[in-house]
Amino acid sequence: MISPADIKQQAERKYLAFLQTTVRGDSFFPLELRFRKARSSDDYLLLRQWVATLLESSKAERGFGYSVTLEERQLRRYGRQSLPARIFIESAGDYLRLIGKVQEFEQWQAAVHRTLAQFPQLQSWLSQYPQRVLPHLAIWDDLLAVCTYFVAHPRPGLYLRELPIAVHTKFVEENQAILRQLLDVLLPAGAIDATENHFERRFGLRYEEPQIRLRLLDDHLRHALGWPAADMSLTLSDCAGLGGMTGQTILIIENKMTFLTLPPVKNGLAIWGKGFQVNLLRSIEWLGTCSIWYWGDLDAQGFAILSQLRSYWPQTRSFLMDAGTLAKYQAFVVAGTPTSDVVLGQLDKGETAVYQQLMARNWRLEQERIRQEDVVAVISRLVG
Repeated sequence: MISPADIKQQAERKYLAFLQTTVRGDSFFPLELRFRKARSSDDYLLLRQWVATLLESSKAERGFGYSVTLEERQLRRYGRQSLPARIFIESAGDYLRLIGKVQEFEQWQAAVHRTLAQFPQLQSWLSQYPQRVLPHLAIWDDLLAVCTYFVAHPRPGLYLRELPIAVHTKFVEENQAILRQLLDVLLPAGAIDATENHFERRFGLRYEEPQIRLRLLDDHLRHALGWPAADMSLTLSDCAGLGGMTGQTILIIENKMTFLTLPPVKNGLAIWGKGFQVNLLRSIEWLGTCSIWYWGDLDAQGFAILSQLRSYWPQTRSFLMDAGTLAKYQAFVVAGTPTSDVVLGQLDKGETAVYQQLMARNWRLEQERIRQEDVVAVISRLVG
């Protein structure tokens, strides 16, 4: 048996399906509601009370909501009784008043109508994802205004606050999630960088770029390139646009102090990788022409960074991340950060063996523990 509260809950669970049909133009009513019919084993007094309560809250009494069709049934214990055979909702008006969604549905209909008038290509998306629209009904016209601008001006190359749209300056920033979903449907493939999740980079906006810190390790190279200083920080795009970098020797270093204390290297340039921020380096195309060396902590994260970097630039080699270094500085090994055992497909055989040893024992040897004279000697032997 089913109560009026149960009926309302069952109807509420069908709300999104109802909204979907309003976009597609499918019929939704009458809406049949499931319930357990009366049985001869049911208590007679409870049965009578159930029927009375059901009818009292039905459309016949309240003027809206669910309807009940009764039928005469012969029950073994109680004889002939008039019992519910069908419970259903006849119309959208009855349904929306029952679940308290009249006003919201009016807003939904208006939003759908305006959206399809401007962007009929969103019909499929609207019918599939009404739950993504409902929380934004109050600002839907502003969202459409932003979409209209981007469709007319794909990849505008402006900061968010510079966009000439009649919304407040933080509107796009505060509503990036829903705007991304809409723009992914509305914009042509050429206007979207599908490899980017960052909103500004994905849709061709300017943004506060991350800084890449560089150190020239060769004074002759500094003068040849005309750099004003040996140690500089550049925006990612400025770094990517540097000239004269073809064929240089690049040392990418995980930690700051080891980056600052690297010895001179002929035609050498050091990049402070800042751990997993090495992902930024994948967009610096001139790195593909260079000899690249990476030095990170001897721990699971250090080898994960190495594997990630090598996925961008396969020529990358590691130094001071080998079994000999780990054995020599065993006294300085500490507990690492626990991490799941992941296969790092870009490591060579020797690196994989060290990585597995570190994972098995949860070890970490920080690169700052390596004596400076050893660092100088290794770099001199490899790239000096």
